[in-house]
Amino acid sequence: MDYSVIEKSTLFKGIPAKELRTVLKSIPHHIQCYDKGEVILRLMDDASRVGIILEGRAEAQKTFPNGSQINVSIRMPGEMIGPAAVFSSSHKYPCDVVAIEPLTLLMFRKEDLMQLLQKDVRILENFTTEIASATYMLQQRLELLSYSGIAQKAAYYLLIERRKTSSDKIPIPDSMTKWAMLLNVSRPSLHRELKRLESLKMIHIESQHIDILDPEALQNVLTK
Repeated sequence: MDYSVIEKSTLFKGIPAKELRTVLKSIPHHIQCYDKGEVILRLMDDASRVGIILEGRAEAQKTFPNGSQINVSIRMPGEMIGPAAVFSSSHKYPCDVVAIEPLTLLMFRKEDLMQLLQKDVRILENFTTEIASATYMLQQRLELLSYSGIAQKAAYYLLIERRKTSSDKIPIPDSMTKWAMLLNVSRPSLHRELKRLESLKMIHIESQHIDILDPEALQNVLTK
């Protein structure tokens, strides 16, 4: 097991690998692997497992009866999947979580994770922070979807990522197509609006990232 990833994870942040080996020996867990495109957690299944991504990426997807789909979030190595659902009153996963590339997970059952949280206050604090961060992210996601204009959605996303990373160089999430799905718009419409923002010298588009040239102008887009 790669403890270098685990000790940097959201759940075990701040705990040295030597201590983690001891802690994990006392708590049941298992490693599970998934192929690209395989469903890890399924909408409305009983929420009984929490995972930490050791390798690969996963995407939370919400599909509606009319066939439309919203990509809720992309989870990276070190991040958790399923914690909010497991400890919710409904005990159901609110969306599908799919491997978007070959994926390896460190999995815990709810009752075993509870033991883990009781063993070390640092782990409990990390877990609480993770749940609070997920709630905050959902609020941002709802605000993003509240904007009707495509340019507004793109501007909001870029400004939020700029705030998170303290950088004017914003990576395009996976691909332009994936980014469009994340914003719940069509790829051609997103590309057209990004080109318009580029023509206004607010941004500069590269193949893998967007350079923010004028954050104040982007902020003004949100009020139009």
